[in-house]
Amino acid sequence: MGYSGFRVLKEGLFGQKGWKPVWRDPDPNPEYDVIIIGGGGHGLSTAYYLAKNHGITNVAVLERGYLGGGNIGRNTTIVRANYFLQGNSEFYSHSLKLWEGLEHELNYNVMHSQRGLINLFHSDGQRDAFVRRGNSMVNQGDDAILLDREGVRKHLPYLDFDNHRFPVYGGLYHPRGGTARHDAVAWGYARGADRRGVDLIQNCEVTGIDIQNGKVTGVQTSRGAIKAKKVAMVVAGRSSQVAAMAGMRLPIESHVLQAFVTEGLKPVIDHVVSFGMGHFYISQSDKGGLVFGGDLDFYSSYAQRGNLPMVEHVMEAGMSLMPMIGKAKVLRSWGGIMDMSPDGSPIIDKTHVDGLFLNCGWNYGGFKAVPASGWCLAHLMATGKPHDVAAKYRLDRFETGRSIMDEEGKGSQHNLH
Repeated sequence: MGYSGFRVLKEGLFGQKGWKPVWRDPDPNPEYDVIIIGGGGHGLSTAYYLAKNHGITNVAVLERGYLGGGNIGRNTTIVRANYFLQGNSEFYSHSLKLWEGLEHELNYNVMHSQRGLINLFHSDGQRDAFVRRGNSMVNQGDDAILLDREGVRKHLPYLDFDNHRFPVYGGLYHPRGGTARHDAVAWGYARGADRRGVDLIQNCEVTGIDIQNGKVTGVQTSRGAIKAKKVAMVVAGRSSQVAAMAGMRLPIESHVLQAFVTEGLKPVIDHVVSFGMGHFYISQSDKGGLVFGGDLDFYSSYAQRGNLPMVEHVMEAGMSLMPMIGKAKVLRSWGGIMDMSPDGSPIIDKTHVDGLFLNCGWNYGGFKAVPASGWCLAHLMATGKPHDVAAKYRLDRFETGRSIMDEEGKGSQHNLH
């Protein structure tokens, strides 16, 4: 079923009775070529690209709840490619290129809006760091414009530029950055995978991973045993729990990252804005709500909700940056379970078990990575070789020290990310 303006008009005139379910609701088969554990953005995109790029369609995506009920629907929807270090820079650059063609690719409106992203800096040292980052982005082939104080004022006149603690010195402008509708991304990939023959199986919890003679043979689920030649673990904050079923202990900690949205307001914030001194970021949704977030709740948790001290911390940062938002009423908040790696960078790799693959450790970058993550994991599973843009995301880097990346610049320590 294709979508078009004409189709929307036609259905509106005839009572919306011609729409069909966007994807099937099949029972699981006894055996598949590939099983993907996790029906979030990364798992669905992996299934889609396995079918589209590699012709592997005997695939099942197993989701213990409903599709898109995890981190893909619990984030601040930011899409960007302003990373600094080799390994991350080329990966997120590739992901942004996929984002830019995603709606045409899926024939689905994911509401990708390249409204531009501005990272503010508040000291000479921060300016120097963003000059380096901007040069790295340009060398990678992405866009970056260094703005002075007045340049920022032209884009963001509503900021508190003379804040005594954190005066605005300038910003790094990434015009191709922006936002997308998180739910729609999951739905678009689900629809695309289903149309290519992938089985999307909801309410199917994986309770065990079957391994014989060092090779994966399938999984145990709440709906029975399912055999498979290859299995991928793509479960974000639950990665440590699922990997434990295969006898693995991952270098991952799970933390809650809260997000908030206000009542709908008239258009006031045209860009995505990041506050360099408060780990605060904000944009305005198409419905008018201000969507914002800040730091992690700094303790391990699997709860999809956060604590009140961090709510206060985020609100304080927002008020320091733009006092005008103090009049807006916060309607709701939510928490995403972040799988934090020691070096702040993800893992896309084979495991020690033949046929078992791992995709995790996305830290703060999970949503914007959805297209490239699926693209690269599908390539690895189909060919046995890592994709060029994900070649540094090896699991063994934590053991060998080879190609260790540290995007946050805080060292290989969980409690500092």
